[in-house]
Amino acid sequence: MSRIFVSHTQGKEEHQKSTNNKSLSGSTKRNIMMLMLKVISLLLLLHCGCQTFGLEIQSDPGVNGDGVVQVDLEKTVSLVCAHDSTGSGTGEDEHEELVWLRNGAEVALKDENRKGHSSVCVTPVIHEDNRATFTCHLRGNTSVRTSVTLDVIYLPQLSGSEHITVENEAMLVLQCDIWANPPVSSVKWTMNGTAVDLVGGGFILTNDGFKSQLAAGSVEESLHQGTYQCMADGKYSKLFHVTVTEKTMKFPLYPMIAAVVVVSLTTILAVVARWKRIVQCFK
Repeated sequence: MSRIFVSHTQGKEEHQKSTNNKSLSGSTKRNIMMLMLKVISLLLLLHCGCQTFGLEIQSDPGVNGDGVVQVDLEKTVSLVCAHDSTGSGTGEDEHEELVWLRNGAEVALKDENRKGHSSVCVTPVIHEDNRATFTCHLRGNTSVRTSVTLDVIYLPQLSGSEHITVENEAMLVLQCDIWANPPVSSVKWTMNGTAVDLVGGGFILTNDGFKSQLAAGSVEESLHQGTYQCMADGKYSKLFHVTVTEKTMKFPLYPMIAAVVVVSLTTILAVVARWKRIVQCFK
C-alpha cells in the first residue's frame, strides 16, 4: 500500500511540473509577442514620420548639421525650399503651396514663388538677423516643415583714434564699442602703454557687453592727460588722445540776454510814460 501511495504522489508532482512548464512557456510566448508588437509599432511610427518629412532647405552659404547658417554681416543669404528628393511624398504634395516664416511671422511671397519650390533672399544681412529662424512648410499641412537659423558674424567696431579735450575738474568719459558675435572674451584699457590704475586715477570701469566705458569724475592734468587704448581680444583697438586744459569761467549767456531784454523793456516803458513831459522840455 505504501508503494502505491508513493507512486501516486510522484505522479502528481510530475504532473504539476508539466503544468508549470506549460504555463511558463505560454507566458514567455506572450511576452515575446508583446515585444514584437511594440517593435512593429515603433517601425510604423518611424515610417510615418519619414512619410511626412518631405521638405528641405538649401542655403548659400551652406547650412551645417545643426541647421545653422553662418554668414558675415552685410553679406547675402539665399534660401531655397523644395521637396526632399530622398523623401516619399506624393506627387500632389510636390505641387502644394509653400509658406515661409521668419521667427513665426509669414513672409510675403509672389504667386510664382509659392509652388514646387520657393526661395527667399536676405540682403544685406544686419545685426537683427542674428538668431533669426526661417521656416518653410506646406500651406495645407503645417506639420510638414523644416527650418534653418542664421548665425551672423560681426566684429567689434574698434579702429582709429579720437582726440578729446577736457577741462580740469570736469568729467572724463571714454567708451569703445565691443559688440560682436562671437562676443569678445576680454577688454583691456591702457594709458601711455601701461594698464590703467583704476584706484589711483579715480576711474570707474563698466562693461555691458555692448560698450566698455572708462570714466573719471574729476579730471586732473597730472593724472589723466595722455593716450588711452581700448583693446578687445588682444587684436581690435582704438586710441583716445586726452588733453586737459585749465578751467575757464563760463559766461552766463542766457541769463545776461534775459537781463538786457528786461532792462530795455523797462526803459522803453518809462520813456513812453513820460513822453509828453520830455517833448515839453524841448519846446
